Amino acid sequence: MAAVPPGRRLSVPATGAPARAAAFALPGFVGRRRELEELRADIVRAGLDTLAGRKSGRGRVLLIAGRPGSGRTALAEELAGQLAGRYPDGVLRARLTETDGSPVPTERTARALLAALGEPVPPGAEEDELTQAVRAVLRGRRALLVLDDAAGAEQVDPLLPDKSECLVVAVSRGPLTGVPDVRPCTLGGLDTASGVELLERYAGPTRITCDPAAAQAVVEECAGQPAALVLVGGWLAALPKLSVVDAVTRLRELPSGDNLDVAGRSLSRAFRLAHEALPAPSARILRLLALAPAGAVDAHTASALAGCSVAAAQTALEDFEARGLLRAEPPSGSLSPQYRVPGCLTALLRELMAAQERPAEIELARARMLERTVRQLHSCRAATRTDDPLTRKRLAELPRPLRFASPQAAAEWLRRRLPALLAAARLAVQDGRLDTLARRLVSALTRALTAHFGAEEAGPELYGLHQLVLDVAQRCEMPLEKAAALLNLGDLDARAGRVPTALGRYREALDAARQAGDPYAISRSLESIAASYHELGDWQRAVDWYGRALELRLTRGELADEARLYGRLGG
Repeated sequence: MAAVPPGRRLSVPATGAPARAAAFALPGFVGRRRELEELRADIVRAGLDTLAGRKSGRGRVLLIAGRPGSGRTALAEELAGQLAGRYPDGVLRARLTETDGSPVPTERTARALLAALGEPVPPGAEEDELTQAVRAVLRGRRALLVLDDAAGAEQVDPLLPDKSECLVVAVSRGPLTGVPDVRPCTLGGLDTASGVELLERYAGPTRITCDPAAAQAVVEECAGQPAALVLVGGWLAALPKLSVVDAVTRLRELPSGDNLDVAGRSLSRAFRLAHEALPAPSARILRLLALAPAGAVDAHTASALAGCSVAAAQTALEDFEARGLLRAEPPSGSLSPQYRVPGCLTALLRELMAAQERPAEIELARARMLERTVRQLHSCRAATRTDDPLTRKRLAELPRPLRFASPQAAAEWLRRRLPALLAAARLAVQDGRLDTLARRLVSALTRALTAHFGAEEAGPELYGLHQLVLDVAQRCEMPLEKAAALLNLGDLDARAGRVPTALGRYREALDAARQAGDPYAISRSLESIAASYHELGDWQRAVDWYGRALELRLTRGELADEARLYGRLGG
């Protein structure tokens, strides 16, 4: 079967959203041969339904269970790379847990899966409708789904394809009780030989070969945990004058948390070792990366957080990658490199930031990052209007790193950074306020999406942004913002064919607009209510509401709007 052609829908390949692409084998992957063999054998293993004489109603689900830092995601990616040729409809990836540990809403994951498959996604569709659409699209296809960091069975079960030849590889901390016929492949530490090999890949072969006993001691101190071994290997690579014995000695000197298990203590000590070896400016940049939305980092994000130049931030990020503190994302066209904070280090970074950074400095760093994001979004939108002399002048006034070479480059940046941008918008208003910076961010993101992809293609993302504003406006009793959000949501509902729902939104918007005393919002609400009745074929009510809107326009002397409404009434 041919691969599914990419649709016109906006696909969001990042945290909380799947990416449809050919699987790739990790170049640094070592060990886990027994686990890989077990997983491959488990694909064709007779399940309980087969043993009972029933045909299984779903595709095979493989579960890789382990704590963060055990290499569970790397194993899932290695398995996907080996099996990709068997699944011609491609590989879909989705991370089901946010960087703060909260589960990603299933409707968001389902919406992004549909987008990655090129299927239409109605804005504002409910979770059941979206998950049913995912199952229907995957029925009869051969695709491989990698669902990373699942918090529970309730996130995985609704996405499992019915009567499908698809394979689902789920990654979780423990068993997914509730998903039938799944036998977990539980990961512990690497065996000693594989641990030494992984250490060598980062530290280089010379010191490991000269002192194999010390290398084995490092593996033992790290409890064979791949993430801890990578950090120690990066520490050795950054400090060529120190020996492997020095690494063992330093690890044993570091304190370990009494409330952590063996694997957790190993990762915590390795992270402290790596952090303490950094120069003070780099260590501060690393700590502030805990604020990066969705864990996605580029030079602009790091520069804004730390208040340093973009060049200095890029140098620091490259150093962090070499030390195993960041993971580089696959390159994308002409865009600058993007990195991701490993999920197993996010909590450690937050703890370190809270302990060593003042609250005022943290707030200032967050504000700088959001301000930089707003400026980038303005530049991204302006890239579509280079025929306007005023826009060209404003673009020329921007610093060169904030400009885009072409509209295509701006669209590529927006598409790639969208998960982080949406996460930034959620973070900007999560404290329950719509302050100036949060308003500007949501507005700039909405306009950039509309300018590059159009209201129809970007509808699901716009719907989420307007819903976010509505939640805050209701919580904080902000009637004007509530009216604006309801009007925008009503427009998207009407465009998706949910006219009765849109009518309810418009009526609520009218009440909020009257409470705020805003003539523009009142007029817009009246006209939208009339248009909804018109769409429903209720001519009497449509005429009545158009007449109310006309009366308001007549009192304000708005001639152009009066003419338009006379035309509507005539129609």
